[in-house]
Amino acid sequence: MITLSAEKTVINEGQLQSAAEAQAKGVDLAKAARNTLAARILDAHQAKDAPKDGQVHVHFDALASHDITYVGIIQTARASGLTEFPLPYVLTNCHNSLCAVGGTINEDDHLFGLAAAKKYGGIFVPPHLAVIHQYMREMMTSCGGMILGSDSHTRYGALGVMGVGEGGPELVKQLLGKTWDVAEPEVVAVWLEGEPAPGVGPQDVALALIGAVFKDGFVKNKVLEFMGPGVGALSVDFRCGVDVMTTETACLSSIWPTDAKVRDWLTLHGRANDFKELRLEGPACYDGLVRIDLAAVEPMIALPFHPSNVHTIAEVTAHAEELLGDVEEEAVRLFGDAGKGLKLRDKIRNGAIVADQGIIAGCAGGTFENISLASAILGTWKEPNPHFTFSVYPASVPQAVALVNNGATERLMTLGANVKTAFCGPCFGAGDTPAHGGLSLRHTTRNFPNREGSKPGEGQIAAVALMDARSIAATAANAGRLTPATSLDWSSPDLKVDLKYHFNPEVYQRRVYNGFGHPDPQMELVFGPNIADWPELTPLPEHLVLEVASVITDPVTTTDELIPSGETSSLRSNPQKLAEFTLSRKDPGYVGRAKAAQALEKKRLANPDDAEVLAKVRGLIDICTEQPAVASMLADPHPLRQVGIGSLVFAFKPGDGSAREQAASSQKVLGGWANLAVEYATKRYRSNLINWGILPFLVEKELARDLKPGDWLMVPDVRAAIAAGRSTILAALVHTEVEAGKKPWTEQVALSLRGLTENERQILLDGSLINHYARSKGI
Repeated sequence: MITLSAEKTVINEGQLQSAAEAQAKGVDLAKAARNTLAARILDAHQAKDAPKDGQVHVHFDALASHDITYVGIIQTARASGLTEFPLPYVLTNCHNSLCAVGGTINEDDHLFGLAAAKKYGGIFVPPHLAVIHQYMREMMTSCGGMILGSDSHTRYGALGVMGVGEGGPELVKQLLGKTWDVAEPEVVAVWLEGEPAPGVGPQDVALALIGAVFKDGFVKNKVLEFMGPGVGALSVDFRCGVDVMTTETACLSSIWPTDAKVRDWLTLHGRANDFKELRLEGPACYDGLVRIDLAAVEPMIALPFHPSNVHTIAEVTAHAEELLGDVEEEAVRLFGDAGKGLKLRDKIRNGAIVADQGIIAGCAGGTFENISLASAILGTWKEPNPHFTFSVYPASVPQAVALVNNGATERLMTLGANVKTAFCGPCFGAGDTPAHGGLSLRHTTRNFPNREGSKPGEGQIAAVALMDARSIAATAANAGRLTPATSLDWSSPDLKVDLKYHFNPEVYQRRVYNGFGHPDPQMELVFGPNIADWPELTPLPEHLVLEVASVITDPVTTTDELIPSGETSSLRSNPQKLAEFTLSRKDPGYVGRAKAAQALEKKRLANPDDAEVLAKVRGLIDICTEQPAVASMLADPHPLRQVGIGSLVFAFKPGDGSAREQAASSQKVLGGWANLAVEYATKRYRSNLINWGILPFLVEKELARDLKPGDWLMVPDVRAAIAAGRSTILAALVHTEVEAGKKPWTEQVALSLRGLTENERQILLDGSLINHYARSKGI
């Protein structure tokens, strides 16, 4: 079904060639590497004055944010000197659009967004009209372009646009005329051949891809370039459904060739001028190859608690006891005793796995073709089942109108499905939370712990498995019994459905505010009571004394575990309130530990001669008398004038998942100065850390063996080291949790900061991106 090759591969005249074979035929591999679609698009967007430093320095064509992120982005940009939006910036309202939690604060933020669009010249999409990525697909994509979004699933490659999901500060840089900087990425060809079987959908292909490449990081921070004869067999909706899920491979971006189907799709949306044929022009050399036989892809399922936990539906059905038992064990490992409430093996009844809920929603699932086909499949429902709930969320109002016109909506509602508005909630834990112990099947993007909205810390736990809309509908039609859509008779007239799409832009014309190019500086921003400015952030001190506030030893840590999604996202416009929930579902003791260290720092800043703080710092320094790394701290007669106090988080591989910068900024608000990691799961999380002035240290995995919360890391001369561009800093780790009667002990630790650019070093020295721009503008 899928084969991988880490060897360089050339595509020449529509054929795959090994590098050796291509060279033997006269292909210059270095020149061919510049012929990929990705390289051509990146080159076209490179800043004209960009240095030749092995990095790409990109100006994007448009920006996109939703209502969890845009308030913080605009507030940060305002604090950094923003006067107007220099490029199209779309503010959508699809995450907290229900306004169901937190009183008035969600709608308050929407009013702020509309006022900001008017003041600075932005584009405002009101709640319930479209989820962020569907609006961008329908209205903002232009072949050969690049779009930056403050959402990790910013992927428009199927429409010939390289989309990148980043934390909010990277959008701030674009709003201030700066560049997005990243090491020249490798490009991996994804060669598609064959044609999917009836009943196999885009989520099946996407999950098969994720399962093949995620765990060993095969495409991490690389660009996926889809090619091959199988591309032409796929509709644009199908391509978009695969493309948006590439985020879960940990790749940087994606791109596809564009053809007559894309031309017709853009023309249908009134944007024929945005079409440009993207195709290879001469041999193109890739850094690796993923080869997918679409005809061999079966209906897939990603079991909890990650999109890479992939199996065929047939395999899960055949080995239900074993595989569901593995999930139960993982739940206990993740949640302790609360995890025992997830008894998925109880779902095995009479040889079948019986789920409780089916959801088709969002940028991955809620498309016209997915829902149209689901409605036809649901028509085969023969057996009533009041216990299985089935909900469908069209991704935009124009798609919802088309589904009314082709009869899909009437059929769905008549057959018992709940048809709802465009909303991302089921994808991030803010809608359709199943019952305790429930199993939800979802065609959405993620199934991380708690992404279904349960609260294991309060004894509530449920689980999500990802599936394609077709198999979810087949499962609904089979009274909740797990059923692959390929088991249906696709020659039956009952499964024939009108897939001709008609786009009606009228609702956008009536409701969307488009002020790009026409800012109104006199417009006053509307501040609700929850919208707060960022607290003052200090520059990086000469030395750091950092308490280990949390130690996470999971193989991968998601941003949802660092800062929960779901209802807490309503607090995203108040940094102090949101920070109270940092790591709340992973390490409830973190906030208290971080605040204790922060209290010492506040005392130090108020009085550099504070006796209590001086005694604490002196005591830690004295423990390190045998550590030469901290000699400069030992010799300082006035350490509090030079030593900053704060906290850090250790995790093996943090930052998988969402682009939300709150995963980093909330640590900063609580006095966090560093992360220790064996590796960072994504480029976007590392960037978030840097932009919030948090040092992204890399350490050896053996460090975790003795590391415990309450230990202290002494980092001497850190400011000088970063200013000098040093990639390694020697520090001392003080282990304070020892057996009774024994003294604390220390060990030397090498902290790596490799790969920092000059601009990133300056941001860290200034203490945050906000400080960096304020300093440069004299604010």
